[in-house]
Amino acid sequence: MRDLPEPLTSLVRRGREPAVAQTVRSTAAAVISYVVALSLSSEPAPLTAPLTALLVVQVTLYSTLTTSVRRVNSVVAGVLIAIGFSWLVGLTWWSLGLIILASLVIGRFVRVGEFVPEVAISAMLVLGVTRVADTAWDRVLETLIGAVVGLLFNVLFVPPVWVEPAGEAIQDLARRMSTLLRHVGAEVGRPVAVAEAAARLHEARRLDHDIAEVDVSLRQAEDSLRLNPRVKEGLLSRIVLRTGLDALEISAVVVRVMCRSLTDLARERTDEPLFPADVADALADVFEHLARAVRSFAVLITTQVSTNAEDAESRLLEDLAAGRRSRDRAAHLLLDKVREHPRQWQLHGSLLAEVDRILDELDVEKRTERLTNELDRASREFRERFPLLSGIRRRLIRSRFGSRSSRG
Repeated sequence: MRDLPEPLTSLVRRGREPAVAQTVRSTAAAVISYVVALSLSSEPAPLTAPLTALLVVQVTLYSTLTTSVRRVNSVVAGVLIAIGFSWLVGLTWWSLGLIILASLVIGRFVRVGEFVPEVAISAMLVLGVTRVADTAWDRVLETLIGAVVGLLFNVLFVPPVWVEPAGEAIQDLARRMSTLLRHVGAEVGRPVAVAEAAARLHEARRLDHDIAEVDVSLRQAEDSLRLNPRVKEGLLSRIVLRTGLDALEISAVVVRVMCRSLTDLARERTDEPLFPADVADALADVFEHLARAVRSFAVLITTQVSTNAEDAESRLLEDLAAGRRSRDRAAHLLLDKVREHPRQWQLHGSLLAEVDRILDELDVEKRTERLTNELDRASREFRERFPLLSGIRRRLIRSRFGSRSSRG
């Protein structure tokens, strides 16, 4: 896209965004469902079908399937309630109140999720017409048409896998965290005003909001990997991204605590540098290597190609090793300075402990341990939730390996 004009490049980039894709897909599915409903429903304007398609078609196939089931359940429940009330009492002001109350209560028990109000809406719309039975089943038919068309639309035209936007969001988060660490490292060798240190602390606190936004993008990516025929190892990809974001989230919390310690230190040393020159140089190296390690870690967890992942892991190992060497050098220098000037030694110790925590969270061996534990947990949950499917899968694996061994 480098040779394209900037407006066209921006348009192509926006076309890859989930919101744009959902807008186009929902519009197409709604129109198709309306055309189908015109030929199957007796209603002159079967708008329930396109409305259902709009609600059902989601950015991912998994969310489309779950949404369609909840949507159909809500409409069927509302229709059945309306039919029952029409036979018993008809439509009055008090029966309207009863039907709304009953619909909202029953909606909680039929597991329709966010479509609980749809139960009451369906019941009221059906109860308010003269031909209750005909209108009721037309509404069910139109809902089924919209749900089926929306589901088939996402089955035939499989939604994209939204791992790339989630990976970009994770890398953006890592860049902001890395930039903050470099700024902190540049300030340890000079006098820092309390307001300036507090600004860094506020910047560290904003990382919490950034992580929340990344989490939304990651959840969408996780849903896009479920039930998607384009993806061969969706579970592994989901766990790699999720455990990676968890490590970055913990690191962001530690960075905030670190900025808190430096702010407290700035209050105590208003007219002098935060640290002597030799200690400041060592700490600046520590923060520089931490910044590089955070970036390398983000590249590692978002890289899909095995060769690139190996390169990213090698860079991460180098950054972590260099960070530990710088940390040890800074620790020895801080120990010597504390003996000469024992002021604020608690802050020095906490700063080193926070550096150690970040290095530990980004450690490659700990990452491997996390992945193993999460894969084991996911497999155990799958066996407990779907024992029949789990047994079939085990038999298939055994037969596959048995046939290989017999050929060997």
